[in-house]
Amino acid sequence: MSADIHFYDPAEGHGLKHDPFKAIVAPRVIGWISSRAADGRINLAPYSFFGAFATFPYVIGFCSEGRKDSIVNIEATREFVWNMSTRPLAEQMNRTSAPVALEVDEFELSGLTKAPGRNVDVPHVAESPAALECKLLQIIRLNNLAGEPMDNWLALGQVVGVHIRNEFLKDGLFDTAAACPIMRAGYRADYAEIGEMFQMIRPTA
Repeated sequence: MSADIHFYDPAEGHGLKHDPFKAIVAPRVIGWISSRAADGRINLAPYSFFGAFATFPYVIGFCSEGRKDSIVNIEATREFVWNMSTRPLAEQMNRTSAPVALEVDEFELSGLTKAPGRNVDVPHVAESPAALECKLLQIIRLNNLAGEPMDNWLALGQVVGVHIRNEFLKDGLFDTAAACPIMRAGYRADYAEIGEMFQMIRPTA
């Protein structure tokens, strides 16, 4: 074993002050998910594990550690919306992570505006630069190596509607830098913004 490398088997513990996993797999786009319950209640909550998985058609997904309201709602209504979380909306996004009672509307709690869906019956955050309306493809309960079910639930959705605020369209391109998306980037309170961007063309051969 190299003296320059700290190696550990996760099953045996990391031996560090804090678990480094989320600090290594960073930055991560925030899954800021709005959903509607079967009884009509609206929920808005951020998730640390989120990603895009396909482009033809567009498929996105987020994973919930625990069977939380978003998963229950999406399983019942088969719809959800992802909202871009940005630096100007960071404090409001953080408020929507509070563990509140079912009857509390996180849009109202955080002072955000509900914008109606076009192809789904779920509102999105009007102040967000972009939002993706989704229809549920599947919810997968993850298993570990032993085949035992974990308390982790992956929801995958096909994008059926895209909202972009016109102020973030420049010459027909979405201006990611101007939108100022924020990401999870380390430990419990660590977030990041996009810094300097650069271009690199994929080789053709």
